[in-house]
Amino acid sequence: MALPSLETFLPTSARAKDAVGLATTETGMPLRTAFLYKPNGVNLAKWNLRGTGKDFQFNETHRPYEHLRDDLHIISKLEHRNGSSEIDGAGDHARANATFLTGVRPRKTAGADIKLGISVDQVLANQVGDLTRFPSLELSCDGVRKSGVCDSGYSCAYQFNLSWRSATTPMTPEVNPRHVFERLFGSGSKKEREESFERRNREQRSILDFVMEDARGLNRQLGRNDQLKLDEYMTGVREIERRIEKAEEFGLPDVPDRDVPEEIPGEYREHIRLMMDMLVMAFETDSTRVASFLLAHDGSNRSFREIGVSDGHHRVSHHQDQEDNLEKLAKIDYFYSEQFAYFLERLRERKDADGNSILHNSQVVWGSGLSDPDSHRHDDLPVIVAGRGGGTIRTGVHTDLGGDTPMTNLFLDMLERAGVSEERFGDSTGRLNVLA
Repeated sequence: MALPSLETFLPTSARAKDAVGLATTETGMPLRTAFLYKPNGVNLAKWNLRGTGKDFQFNETHRPYEHLRDDLHIISKLEHRNGSSEIDGAGDHARANATFLTGVRPRKTAGADIKLGISVDQVLANQVGDLTRFPSLELSCDGVRKSGVCDSGYSCAYQFNLSWRSATTPMTPEVNPRHVFERLFGSGSKKEREESFERRNREQRSILDFVMEDARGLNRQLGRNDQLKLDEYMTGVREIERRIEKAEEFGLPDVPDRDVPEEIPGEYREHIRLMMDMLVMAFETDSTRVASFLLAHDGSNRSFREIGVSDGHHRVSHHQDQEDNLEKLAKIDYFYSEQFAYFLERLRERKDADGNSILHNSQVVWGSGLSDPDSHRHDDLPVIVAGRGGGTIRTGVHTDLGGDTPMTNLFLDMLERAGVSEERFGDSTGRLNVLA
């Protein structure tokens, strides 16, 4: 089983600058990069900020992570011009998803001749992926679709995949928490992991039962701080295992517009947080340094009865300036903000061997491919960069770029921070250079 970084086994050189390399901080810790996507834009009246620099004021949608202000850099006026209609007509939701991490205009087709571009996470994974067990991790709470017609003549592949290995090959995300758990904490091939799970299931045993003897032996070699850290980690693994078992017991959610496995949680919030918790542990154990998480595809018409919104998200996002729709959209935005805050809190709680939090040693993008969903705007996107990049990102600020700027400029900046130098990416015009 993968373990978190422990001070006992941290080489002295890892604290020195000469240990710095690809996707590594100045203290020698892994630099993690994650991209999280929320669908269907935002209620701009509840999102837009007042003021810039350090003297900005949060709006209502930001309240769930207001206490994390010092770990955030909010950027206004980023755009994805290739998401706009231009010659392609309708299909803004498909283009919002497709361009978010690529900056490339998707070929409008529902056939096998899909064409987009490599996504920024895969550019990074191609350079740093050999440092970890998994080059990258792709997660989703949607069904998996690689074909079919989804949005105005666009292939479903564009709308249900955030990460792209190449112009023609999406990286299929994992939607089933059990499969993510077995991949992260199991061992051996896929078949061996399945056999191990079946055995544990028959014997009603935890995955930890198979490593406890080794864990006790390791514990005797550790200092007090590392003993506490190991115990906290093992407890966390078991808690996730229990939550997955509970989700499997209560079964399928009521979401009519998705193809989903039977074992996923019936409650959307729990599904999101299970995936987030496992992503945090993947970062903590240095199982990967690159991840993407599609919470839901753009155009998703999921209802949110748990927060009092029985109408579909997509429907209310076309608000037509009606107060009732705008209020429902704001409630959904707030729900997603709560999940983002949860993820950042988990990252901030976990400590690296250098004493800093994993959030400190990360760069996390949170955003949507639309700003105002009613008019399908792809400019002035709602985007937040969280984490301090190991101390290289200026936080606690709001930057207004003043004019429309390709979001791919931000990606060039993030790649460079991870030690990957690219002159161009997507429709970039240069590095953003506002985070440092």
